[in-house]
Amino acid sequence: MSDEERLRRWRLVLGGAAGELADLDADDLRRDSALTALYGGGAAGGGSRGAGLGNSAPVLHRWLGDVRTYFPASVVRVLQRDAIDRLGLRKLLLEPELLSTVEPDVHLVGTLVALAHAIPERTRQTAREVVRRVVEDVRRRLADRLLSAVRGAVDHASRTSRPRLADVDWPGTIRANLRHYQPEQRTVVVNTLLGHTRRHRSAALRDLVLLVDQSGSMAESVVYAGVFGAVLASLRSVRTRLVVFDTEVVDLTERLADPVDLLFATQLGGGTDINRAVAYGQSLVRSPADTVLVLISDLHEGGAAGELVRRVRELVTSGVTVVVLLALSDGGAPAYDHELAGTLSALGAPAFACTPDLFPDLLATALRREDVAGWAERSGIAVGR
Repeated sequence: MSDEERLRRWRLVLGGAAGELADLDADDLRRDSALTALYGGGAAGGGSRGAGLGNSAPVLHRWLGDVRTYFPASVVRVLQRDAIDRLGLRKLLLEPELLSTVEPDVHLVGTLVALAHAIPERTRQTAREVVRRVVEDVRRRLADRLLSAVRGAVDHASRTSRPRLADVDWPGTIRANLRHYQPEQRTVVVNTLLGHTRRHRSAALRDLVLLVDQSGSMAESVVYAGVFGAVLASLRSVRTRLVVFDTEVVDLTERLADPVDLLFATQLGGGTDINRAVAYGQSLVRSPADTVLVLISDLHEGGAAGELVRRVRELVTSGVTVVVLLALSDGGAPAYDHELAGTLSALGAPAFACTPDLFPDLLATALRREDVAGWAERSGIAVGR
């Protein structure tokens, strides 16, 4: 990078406080104006950082147009997020003309879902379209990987070396016995039969229970969990249940057919009673050895923490695979209750944050009943202590 380019970038970072550090062309002046409107002029000595966007939809509309023109999409999302969070502009998102110009992302979906009760009729359809665009983007990026990982894990779990004749996997059996090929007889001697259990034909081999904390800090996790739950609901080999909770517990499994409806059915914000949610999840267990329960929560328990620990111990002891995700998002290290995370991890319910990209591998590991804590550590993820 040249000295001139370095000075230019510093000038854009520092704003007016940089004085004549570098000359800006017309496009850079528009970039500088957009940044100043959001972050202030950056006056030396820590002056006011008040914004210049005001509480006006037309002004914000022009500003959104500028940032979409002069910054890449990844930067636009950061600027939008800061504008919403720093300047209290949430109500302006209820204007359909404004909302249609916003760059959709998971954070924005969380905001719209949190505001769902306040969205006026004229904006509702626009809001749903914004949410649907993000949902479809997540599907495109991750659905195939998720389905492939889960199918592979369930197929591995369902294989048996003593199948009934009607359940023999003949191609797999031939491949497994090729080393016993007899050239003189031009035949394969079958020492091992491979096939699937009869249950694979008629019912789910695994039960998956997703318990999702819908407190305000978990907004991105709710979005990703909703999309993943909808994708998994298409599998007949896994019975997926999705349950959201704050101080109340709501089973949204019947809404998995449409993740947009599902997300708007959540109630982001409020308190947290994790113990009550885990009690409901415990009631859904049919066969402990065939059940994976994923609790997605930052573990800031507002209910009975002692009872929660007891329930998790019971689940793990009974054979249920329990995993605690402190966050399911790209947002980096979350704030969570370290003591409770360490206690649950010690019980055999490993607690850690997981990105959406890693979730398919995590779920496949859990469905195969392999060491989830070991997988997390091998993946560079710190397990709660």
